[in-house]
Amino acid sequence: MTYKRTRDYEKEYQDFHSKPKQVKNRMGRNRANYAMKKAGKIKKGEDVDHKDGNPRNNAPSNLRVVASGKNRSNNKKRSGRRKA
Repeated sequence: MTYKRTRDYEKEYQDFHSKPKQVKNRMGRNRANYAMKKAGKIKKGEDVDHKDGNPRNNAPSNLRVVASGKNRSNNKKRSGRRKA
């Protein structure tokens, strides 16, 4: 018999997503996404990738547009940097 676990989104938000650091990181990602869309650099199925893994570093030299599947599959270490 398989047991399907359901996610408790409220608890997940309270425990992680509402923390000040995570709110600031999300704001940084949203700002980068908005800036690239406004510049017309993002097409459907693409995401903004922060090269150094820091979502608050929105310097143009740190941003690049990549396919959403590739960006979401990047393995990142706890420090926010990609594995070499």
